[in-house]
Amino acid sequence: MIAPAKLNLCLYLGPVRADGLHEICSLFIPISLADRLSVREGAGGTDEVVCPGLPAPDLTALALRSLRDAGWQHPPLRIEVDKRIPVAAGLGGGSADAGAVLRLAEGQLGKNVGVEEIAARLGADVPSQLDPRFAIVGGAGEMVTPLPDPPPFAVVLLADGEGVPTADVYAEADRLGLGRSERELARFRGLLLAASATGAGPLDYRALLTNDLAPAAISLRPPIGAALEALEKAGAELALVAGSGPTAVGIFADDDAAEVAAAALRRDGRETIVARSVVGAVGAINGPDD
Repeated sequence: MIAPAKLNLCLYLGPVRADGLHEICSLFIPISLADRLSVREGAGGTDEVVCPGLPAPDLTALALRSLRDAGWQHPPLRIEVDKRIPVAAGLGGGSADAGAVLRLAEGQLGKNVGVEEIAARLGADVPSQLDPRFAIVGGAGEMVTPLPDPPPFAVVLLADGEGVPTADVYAEADRLGLGRSERELARFRGLLLAASATGAGPLDYRALLTNDLAPAAISLRPPIGAALEALEKAGAELALVAGSGPTAVGIFADDDAAEVAAAALRRDGRETIVARSVVGAVGAINGPDD
């Protein structure tokens, strides 16, 4: 199975809810950078999740355990995760893996609990990864509304070896007073829905592509700001922070422009990842198991 990274094309930060989570309004789109999950029958009579380099239990294992707790009766599995999405990078890698695992049980649970409820409990980004596609996301991540597919575009990612905990970024955003009112959030949701309704590309409405968490992420990790400047200098039509960071993302109209920019950035000593937007339902993303 393929578990694609998600890219926040924008992220508007709203007030804190009673459950302690922030309301958001964001555009999510999957990109071709993806983890690969190999799923086989378990040999030892119990489930096993193998994800080298990650502490246990990670979200993949938690997703599988949650399915068992909900009554999923599938025979024991061994899931091996080939991590290609940088960890703690603001690209939703753990959530993508968890979403892929939950898709294994779609339509196979009882009426009392479904994968949507499990996804919402696992994390804010997991619900959108049950069906990775271009969507507007609200609530604390549990409200996912698919949008018309935009034209393809390319991205250059500048990952940062120093992760920034998501909770710390949100706390810094609160300290800086970056949150918006519910009314503002509703207004931007309406603007984003109108802008994307015809299948326009995100660069056609780039003025709306703001990440309210960027100042907080840069405050905690100043090199993010330099990475954004480097992407702009290399020709990115738009440079933004991925989710809560610390990855910086440059958006380009096509693969050729992205490759030229990536080559220039590499000459400056920066490690780059070139990817492209992925459109359509998850069936268009999934490839054969390795």
